[in-house]
Amino acid sequence: MMLRSLLTAGLTATIFSGTSLAAEQGVTETTVSFVQVAALEGPAAALGQGMRQGLMAAFEEANRAGGVHGRTISLEAMDDSYEPNKSIDQVRAAIASDGYLALIGPVGTPTTKATQPIATEAGMPMVAPFTGAGFLRNPQLRNVTNLRATYDAETQAWIDHLVDVEGITDIAILYQDDGFGRVGLSGVKEALDARGMSLVAEGTYTRNTVAVKSALLEIRKAKPQAVVMVGAYKPLAEFVKLAKKMKMDPTFMTISFVGSKAFAAELGADGDGVIVSQVVPQPWDNSLPIVAEYQAALSAFDANAEPGFVSLEGYVAGRLAIAGLNAAGADLTRQGFMDAMNGLGKIDLGGMTLNFGPNDNQGSDDVFLTRIRSDGSFDPISAGS
Repeated sequence: MMLRSLLTAGLTATIFSGTSLAAEQGVTETTVSFVQVAALEGPAAALGQGMRQGLMAAFEEANRAGGVHGRTISLEAMDDSYEPNKSIDQVRAAIASDGYLALIGPVGTPTTKATQPIATEAGMPMVAPFTGAGFLRNPQLRNVTNLRATYDAETQAWIDHLVDVEGITDIAILYQDDGFGRVGLSGVKEALDARGMSLVAEGTYTRNTVAVKSALLEIRKAKPQAVVMVGAYKPLAEFVKLAKKMKMDPTFMTISFVGSKAFAAELGADGDGVIVSQVVPQPWDNSLPIVAEYQAALSAFDANAEPGFVSLEGYVAGRLAIAGLNAAGADLTRQGFMDAMNGLGKIDLGGMTLNFGPNDNQGSDDVFLTRIRSDGSFDPISAGS
């Protein structure tokens, strides 16, 4: 068995690149291989890296226990820089190699929008995309298994809190000008429409840039009480910092995709009070068995790693894939794995329960609101507060 080390943006993982037996669709008698195509470089890099870190923690945890049905699990990571065309090339290459059982942990709506049809046509499973886009929840997509709640659920939670709890009426939005941002925009408008309300201002920025000043100047004219934001951590942090320099003081709220840990780090002291919706529990709440197991697995994988929402989601995604491997049995094939993922039903992870059904390929509907503190930590916001 040939061994090599893959070093990407400061993260080191051991990857099996071959075995004594040729892999067929990523499976040999002793190994099973997954591939992640995600942003590992650029303004969204922390998202792909965090998902990979959590996935590796889960897979190495399983490997230390003997693997699944006698097979150790490996993961290869390919960078798409959060660009659809590059993602298409990487996914096509991964499928053509016939060296992987499934795609796992891809990041982003525009990239998965471009690659999901390719994976579906090839019969390639796609597990736990890091996006809440609705098109992936189509139950006819038997190759797609979603973990997280939808963006519509997150934006609904935003408006419930801002309007019903804080009594805010004047809400503006900043969104990334692509499919991801427009999904968020649609969810916000739908939630406001149900209350007979509308946005007071809209601003956009271009993906993989931090060019947000024009949007800020447009939004500022409306003097909003709150600004909801749909985008990645670098441009949104730039927006908040610039707004505070201009003495704007609305309630800022953003989406789980932002990458909370990286977002808080970019904001520094300017992050105090910013609200972020989450789709996994607090990564520091080790009273939950799933979080305690995640913390132990993360530490075993990388003693210097710090818990975070993205890597916890990656860990849960890894556990989800492992559940599918267990259910598929010892005679593992890609089709058998896909069938097993479609028949998982209820998975109790101890503090987080996933429920799948015949017409439901999404495991969790949970949304949690959190507030960033001045020191970069996160406080949970309880319902009604």
